[in-house]
Amino acid sequence: MIQVSDPAAKQLQSLRERDKLTEKDYLRVSVKEGGCSGFSYKLDFDKTKNDNDKTFNCNGVQIIVDSKSLLYLMGMTLNFDGGLNGKGFTFSNPNATKTCGCGFSFNV
Repeated sequence: MIQVSDPAAKQLQSLRERDKLTEKDYLRVSVKEGGCSGFSYKLDFDKTKNDNDKTFNCNGVQIIVDSKSLLYLMGMTLNFDGGLNGKGFTFSNPNATKTCGCGFSFNV
């Protein structure tokens, strides 16, 4: 399961409204090879749910994750830090054994 914090859910709703997205636009969370620690996170809105995608609903957010990425993301929490020095979306991933300073790259 993937968790979404209250601040992240509010920010995602704001982005949906700004971009005039509907409830049929899922939040796709995925992992790509690359980044300074080995893997990097990717967030996109996506209308298409593929056969190998897993679906989660957390805090009013419909999330889809491909089965390969799910191996690295299970138990992760998506946060949002929007203060003056905020980083934007952040990832709290219990599977990550190493992360870099940017917070978007990790290794397991």
